Amino acid sequence: MWPVLLLAVLLLLLLVVVLALASITIVREYQRCVVFRLGRLQPLRGPGLVLVIPFVERRRIVDLRTLTADVPPQDAITKDSVTVKVDAVLYYRVVDPLKAITAVVDFQQAIDLASLTTLRNVIGQHELSELLKNRDVINASLKVLIDRMSEPWGIDVVTVEIKAVDIPEGMQRAMAKEAEATREKRARLIKAEAEAEASLKLTEASRLIAQSPMALELRRMQMISEVGSEQNTTTIVLMPAEFVTAAKELTQFLAAKAK
Repeated sequence: MWPVLLLAVLLLLLLVVVLALASITIVREYQRCVVFRLGRLQPLRGPGLVLVIPFVERRRIVDLRTLTADVPPQDAITKDSVTVKVDAVLYYRVVDPLKAITAVVDFQQAIDLASLTTLRNVIGQHELSELLKNRDVINASLKVLIDRMSEPWGIDVVTVEIKAVDIPEGMQRAMAKEAEATREKRARLIKAEAEAEASLKLTEASRLIAQSPMALELRRMQMISEVGSEQNTTTIVLMPAEFVTAAKELTQFLAAKAK
């Protein structure tokens, strides 16, 4: 009988060791242990060494670090009836592990579904131009709405970022034509403003030259030197204004004599 008793004692000791090892849980600093004893919720445990009674208590480890949830591309219709495909990324963390385990079956799946529905609803409330230009405003709106939904689950939404907005090819061509027309309009306006400013400067210059004929002669001489420095084969020399005026007066005098 001694061999049988010794084997039974060894098996009993082995069972005790296995149960003892199974009852020991090491909870890291960024984790918390949610324990149910015979179905009843117990106070939060961890971090450190946590003992769980086998067959009596059940444990769930919850990560408190910031988690990410990729929102797959979703087809949505904007306020101005444009079909777009939008995908986003959600950053969140568990602030109340007890609620995250008891208030919802699977908090990760719940936050994913909440992100999907909220993204579609928010896109439908904005026009395409707002979606492309005011992305920060839409991200803030998504964060507020998803955070409001996930608060009863003990989850805090850190931030929501729209990663990409895919526009139909036809709409892309229309937007490119509109942008080109806008650039052409801006260029024409700038050119018209430059011409108006140049005409004002020329008017002012002509008025100053009329007051000082010598300024006209100096400008003529400067223009001749500039033309000569460019290695042109033909150089046009303008006659001084006094010669032109004298020739005109002489012609009028001779015409009067002839009469």
